[in-house]
Amino acid sequence: MTNPLLSPWEGAFALPPFALIRDDHFAPAFETALAEARANIAAIAENPEPPTFANTIAALEQAEETLDRVGGVFWNLAGADSTDAREALQRDLAPKLSAFASEVTNNKPLFARIETLWQARDTLGLTPEELRVLTLYRRMFVRSGAMLDGAEAERLTAVKSRLAVLGTTFGQNLLAEERDWVLDLSEDDLAGLPGFVVDAARAAGSERGRPGPVLTLGRSLIVPFLQFSPRRDLRQKAYEAWTARGANGNAQDNRAVAAEILKLREERARLLGYPSFAAYKLEPEMAKTPDAVRDLLMRVWQPARAKAEADAAVLEQMLHADGIAGPLEPWDWRFYSEKRRKALHDLDEAALKPYLSLDAMLAAMFGCATRLFGLEFREIDGPFYHPDVRGWEVTRNGQHIAVFLGDYFARPSKRSGAWCSALRSQRKLGGDQRPVVVNVCNFAKGDPCLLSWDDARTLFHEFGHALHQMLSDVTFGFISGTSVARDFVELPSQLYEHWLEVPQVLDAHARHHETGAPMPADLRDRLLAAATYDQGFATVEFVASALVDLAFHEGAAPADPMQKQAEVLEGIGMPRAIRMRHATPHFAHVFSGDGYSAGYYSYMWSEVMDADAFAAFEEAGDPFDPETARKLEQHILSAGGSDEAEQLYTRFRGRMPGVEPLLRGRGLLEPA
Repeated sequence: MTNPLLSPWEGAFALPPFALIRDDHFAPAFETALAEARANIAAIAENPEPPTFANTIAALEQAEETLDRVGGVFWNLAGADSTDAREALQRDLAPKLSAFASEVTNNKPLFARIETLWQARDTLGLTPEELRVLTLYRRMFVRSGAMLDGAEAERLTAVKSRLAVLGTTFGQNLLAEERDWVLDLSEDDLAGLPGFVVDAARAAGSERGRPGPVLTLGRSLIVPFLQFSPRRDLRQKAYEAWTARGANGNAQDNRAVAAEILKLREERARLLGYPSFAAYKLEPEMAKTPDAVRDLLMRVWQPARAKAEADAAVLEQMLHADGIAGPLEPWDWRFYSEKRRKALHDLDEAALKPYLSLDAMLAAMFGCATRLFGLEFREIDGPFYHPDVRGWEVTRNGQHIAVFLGDYFARPSKRSGAWCSALRSQRKLGGDQRPVVVNVCNFAKGDPCLLSWDDARTLFHEFGHALHQMLSDVTFGFISGTSVARDFVELPSQLYEHWLEVPQVLDAHARHHETGAPMPADLRDRLLAAATYDQGFATVEFVASALVDLAFHEGAAPADPMQKQAEVLEGIGMPRAIRMRHATPHFAHVFSGDGYSAGYYSYMWSEVMDADAFAAFEEAGDPFDPETARKLEQHILSAGGSDEAEQLYTRFRGRMPGVEPLLRGRGLLEPA
């Protein structure tokens, strides 16, 4: 039988033939793709012709095309719709793919060809984009150990292989913890909860085959439960289960996994000549050094902590007024903060959500992209990889730009969080390849699906990443879309969140899901006035996580990461009623692979720029100013990694920003 993963994809938009793909197709497809990639790499390395950009770098760009195609499908499914077979294959693939990557970067004849081109780069007549790609390839090889020999090279290969296995283990342990924990709720347990929370709990119970409503560890269900449940005992039980993920002393306990990961990362950095993993990891980023990261985080920490402590004092008074003695606990914060928000801003989440249906917010999200960039969205039929997935063709002036897929509802087979991935990335080399981009979220399913304000921000955030992928306009896939510095990649996503807060966007799209009536102007104004409410809490839980991540990767790896976490939090004076957003045993950003390791700070680094970037539209007097939008697309969204991030941003804005717009935007600094 023909393997559909390896056959030409000839359907509409050349989408993967999901209806034909079975789990048992993946292993042989990867085997074939790896063999093909190895043969292509060998042909490049052993080419008797002198190295040229075309026969070396451009050839490398296309050497793993089948592997990229098969992997694009598999890794998306592994995160968004896991099965036992897919998890087993993940565990099998992790060391194999790591070994292949090491084979490539340890290939001395191949690196010699790249080095020859690098040394002669000024005489080759390269375009700026070609020079950038050559530079990045050489940097990748060097940072992967291409200059090491003998025992050191072998040890680095072994370290990277083990890290790949451990990252997979960490993520699968976390998925199992989140999938397996369920709290059955009686009718009495539902007392005091708004209808949308009750509906979400019933839907979650139905999804899991339970006879009644349940509470799960999905953020879109557990956070509103913590906000609204008057049952302090249930809040405590739910909160402690949520924050104990990966630290329950069972087969899925991630504490020893995290400790081994940190030890091996330190060894990896030292083998490559760096004093710490943080120094190694930050070298190609905008921040460059751990000191620069700590400086930003501490400049934000001090005012955020002061604000959070002041808020905690008020919430504790509310707790005592309810007749509860003792201090404010972490499972109390969201409950009393929600009460306080209603008192201060007359803002009730239950009254807000009917205007924030998923369909209405999708229309808002797409509508902004139409006004800013001239994109049009037409819904298309599947089949896609899951019945919940929806798809759209994206066009501009009648020309096909991309396919966009949205996978929005929580389910047991999906890892937590929200992310953007690509089944296929944009490039021009070898023919104009248009992207297929996927946004994955974990909203509580409902009929209709009603979003919280935080959910709506997540929707816009992930679509900002999708725009970065869809509007990419480069020749080489190596620098396509979101292939940029980690502390720059969040700029487009966080910037796009700002359009959700534009009054005219809410007036046009925030409509009651039953009546179609627009959100009342006074409700809209109260919502926007509360935009910085509780930012002390939000900033503290984020910055604490970022500082712990940084401390883990500076100097010697801690033998006991939990002790190190406690020491860092004590040293910065962590408020007792707030915990890290991501405690170590479930800090997937940092331990399920090393994408955000020593890099969780990058959301805040990018926020410095996104606050300043949206100010460019405000200075133009129009949140949809055509010229500013054109510059944003030209210099950032379409440019991918075609230059250093500082250069791209400076071309858009004329300068780099300071931290003040971020502090002001979070309500941590008085208006100028």
